[in-house]
Amino acid sequence: MFFANNLKLLRKRRGLTQTALAEHLELSRTTLIGYEKGVQPPFPTLIKISEYFKVSLDALIRYDLSALSEFQLSEIDRGMEVDITGRQLRLLTISTDKKGKENIEMVSQKAQAGYTAGYGDPEFIAELPKFNLPFLDQNKSYRCFQIAGDSMLPIPEGAWVTASYVQDWRTVVSGHAYILVTKEDGVVFKLVYPKKGDDKTWILVSTNRIYKPYEIKIEELRELWKFETYHSHDF
Repeated sequence: MFFANNLKLLRKRRGLTQTALAEHLELSRTTLIGYEKGVQPPFPTLIKISEYFKVSLDALIRYDLSALSEFQLSEIDRGMEVDITGRQLRLLTISTDKKGKENIEMVSQKAQAGYTAGYGDPEFIAELPKFNLPFLDQNKSYRCFQIAGDSMLPIPEGAWVTASYVQDWRTVVSGHAYILVTKEDGVVFKLVYPKKGDDKTWILVSTNRIYKPYEIKIEELRELWKFETYHSHDF
């Protein structure tokens, strides 16, 4: 684990004192010093640090950032999210049944605000309702989201969309439907079109054409789920 050294490296490259960074992160200086000496932060704090430096949790914890090229480090200094591993890896928090089989967690409309903030919190994920669909590929991880609004007709408002987790964001299929968990807009269900000539921007399109397409920067994305199936009645 490289978290302590990475935190110190990122702080110094930003030209921040421990006091200044602690203020930005709403921590005490003593707490930050502890993290730089190897104390493990709680998960919400890890997410806050990851978002502040725009470095994925996976990279922040598991990879030695000092081994990066000066160009990659300068990109991080500029607030650009750098792909450390060649894939846009994110840590996925899951739950399993008594036999160790992954559950499919259900995220209702009411739970989506909480999900946007707690998608990486094992306790939050553990409290979500769960089910299994035996006909799905068991080598994938799935989650089920309840859809708000009528922007993706013929899938109606209130339908439950089951989607598979996308680990490598570069594998996005242009024009396919995805669930996007975003920093600003929460949970969004749209057709995704990578913008030509700009590998950091996607165009999100509704099937209901009364809704205009709009752009999203990939750096705003927290999780990505590929549409698999839906159910328009209550479970």
